[in-house]
Amino acid sequence: MVTKEQIKAWIENGLTGALVEVAGDDGAHFFAKVSFSGFNGKSRIQQHQMVYNVLGEKVGQEIHALSLSTHIA
Repeated sequence: MVTKEQIKAWIENGLTGALVEVAGDDGAHFFAKVSFSGFNGKSRIQQHQMVYNVLGEKVGQEIHALSLSTHIA
């Protein structure tokens, strides 16, 4: 079962310098707030795609559901 700490680490490793908060304790449904300077100039959709690209196939497999809130740092 995946943990919120693992998701946080995966995002931070993929988006160096990002500030990440992850909530969710049921092992399947999570909420992530990601602030990252690399989002500058990107649409909200592009920002979310960047996070989902970092997580890859984990979304839909280990991570059943992930709600995202992205912000430019």
